[in-house]
Amino acid sequence: MQENNINMDEFLAKYDRESDYRRLRGTSGIAVAVLATAFSLFQLYTALFGVLDAQLQRAVHLSFGLALVYLLYPTRKSWSRSRLHWFDLLLAVLAVIAPLYIVINYKELVLRAGMNNSTDIVVGALGIIFVIEAARRVVGWPIITVAMLFITYAFAGPYLPGAFAHQGVSVESLVGHLFYTTEGIFGIPLGVSSTFIFLFILFGAYLEKTGLGKFFIDLANSIAGWASGGPAKVAVLSSGLMGTVSGSSVGNVAGTGSLTIPMMKKLGYRPEFAGAVEAAASTGGQLMPPIMGAAAFLMAEFVGTPYINIVKAAAVPALLYFTGIWIGVHLEAKRTGLKGIPREELPRVKTILAERGHLALPLIGIIYLLVSGRSPMQAALWAIALAILASILRKSTRISFADILKGLEEGARSALGVIIACATAGIIIGVVTKTGLGLSLGSTLIDLAGGLLLPTLFFTMITSIILGMGVPTTANYVITSTIAAPILVKMGVPVLAAHMFVFYFGIIADVTPPVALAAFAGAGIAGADPMRTGIQASKLAIAAFLIPYIFILSPSLLLIDTTLPKVLLMMTTSLIGMTAVAGAVSGYLMTNTKWVDRILLFVGGLMMIDPNLITDLVGVSLLAVAVTIQWLRARKLAVQA
Repeated sequence: MQENNINMDEFLAKYDRESDYRRLRGTSGIAVAVLATAFSLFQLYTALFGVLDAQLQRAVHLSFGLALVYLLYPTRKSWSRSRLHWFDLLLAVLAVIAPLYIVINYKELVLRAGMNNSTDIVVGALGIIFVIEAARRVVGWPIITVAMLFITYAFAGPYLPGAFAHQGVSVESLVGHLFYTTEGIFGIPLGVSSTFIFLFILFGAYLEKTGLGKFFIDLANSIAGWASGGPAKVAVLSSGLMGTVSGSSVGNVAGTGSLTIPMMKKLGYRPEFAGAVEAAASTGGQLMPPIMGAAAFLMAEFVGTPYINIVKAAAVPALLYFTGIWIGVHLEAKRTGLKGIPREELPRVKTILAERGHLALPLIGIIYLLVSGRSPMQAALWAIALAILASILRKSTRISFADILKGLEEGARSALGVIIACATAGIIIGVVTKTGLGLSLGSTLIDLAGGLLLPTLFFTMITSIILGMGVPTTANYVITSTIAAPILVKMGVPVLAAHMFVFYFGIIADVTPPVALAAFAGAGIAGADPMRTGIQASKLAIAAFLIPYIFILSPSLLLIDTTLPKVLLMMTTSLIGMTAVAGAVSGYLMTNTKWVDRILLFVGGLMMIDPNLITDLVGVSLLAVAVTIQWLRARKLAVQA
């Protein structure tokens, strides 16, 4: 068992930079564990008894985060992963000085109201540098490159031509803005991270301790394992369920894929397809309510709406997304003649629910708390307690006191990537607000699109996907919601729909070649070619490329100013359209398709997706022709057989 754990650690470290951390032993390991536990206890204490003033809360939060990053992530890849290097210990001590400077001198800084002295500027500049270096260690070079480009833009303003020119800023002014206001590093992203995002990550750590992931996989097996291509459908269902508690595409692939991918290969699926199914489904986990990853909580703050409204808006699109993958899996199973697992080899639903059904109580509880009007922080806090209490109900699922302490440690460590991504994204936001870059980029993008909505959506989609290939979902959403979403709003798109649009495409980058981390992780487990797996995953996730356009053209899909009949009608036409597009992409519907069938299915499917009577009629007509051709061909083949 230990050997498997070590292999999984190595696997995650290869595909997920956040997982490439030290596993310290001895005194240093104990010291870091104590620090991480203290971090979680601080977050729990402020959640229970009230958070500190905004900048104080965020400064303490960042202090813990920076210290742990420099202790757990080595300066050089070649350095030991089991021992702490003296240089990293020194950097960990120095890194916390800058945010603690704010804590210690908070009253004086407030009284000076932005009149920073030379000491403030030096400390602030060092703080910015330490945040950027922490981002290199735990997040990677792409986000640093983006941040440095924005900082360069701040200084280069007077020398730039056209709409991008600005007066420029001094070093003192920029450092003061980025480090001593709540519009830079200590802005909204870090504010959300320092309150309820951390608690939801801690909640996820305890759910993993209870064995909820294994429960989801067994439940999915019992429900769908017997169907055509059963293990692939199990992967879709279990990954969707796991997505309610996991905000990491790669982590989800590793967690469920280590079981589902071998099952799919054993049944007869090609390695590339097996890895792609898990990647597409796991990526969709960040779209699945009630817990959708850190970016969804940021969306609630940026849009200015309760988090439960984000959950409601995401419900129907998430259902369509996973249905689209399910359809693709089903068509592939039919095309290749793959059967399911015999029912007698599968666990029974009643048995699973009787033995471990209580593990789902925390999820039910958190939905109830959110719906009843509790804040996300309160809901997460009570859900953590409920997760621990639910595990106690049966001896087989009971977690020990040692597991509770370990959960505190692992929750803090799991939050580091989000903390640093939020802090680094704050640098980017700070430059945008200081220079007015958002307006310049907005007007340029609208001019490039000719003032038309669909081209603007297309350019926004490309921007989000490119950013998502190297920048974590959280930072990606922060950047695109700051720059691109306001453009869509200016063109008449509802605020929530605009933000959900960039959110979707930032996530789908995880399965979009050439840099498709979730697909590459799936390929690693399946022993498949990474690029082919990525292409296949993009085909399976085709729904994710279509759904955002649907809810932009008709925001009622997000339950905005709509009625139940209208939503049901839109879901029906969207499902028909996605089934047709999936048939065109997979090359199979009722039988193998030819190029004429594919064109009719693809164009007809796209027509059905646009919520308009004329396009629906054209789409139905094209699909009727395609289905008739398919039916006649299938009947002919049946007669010949």
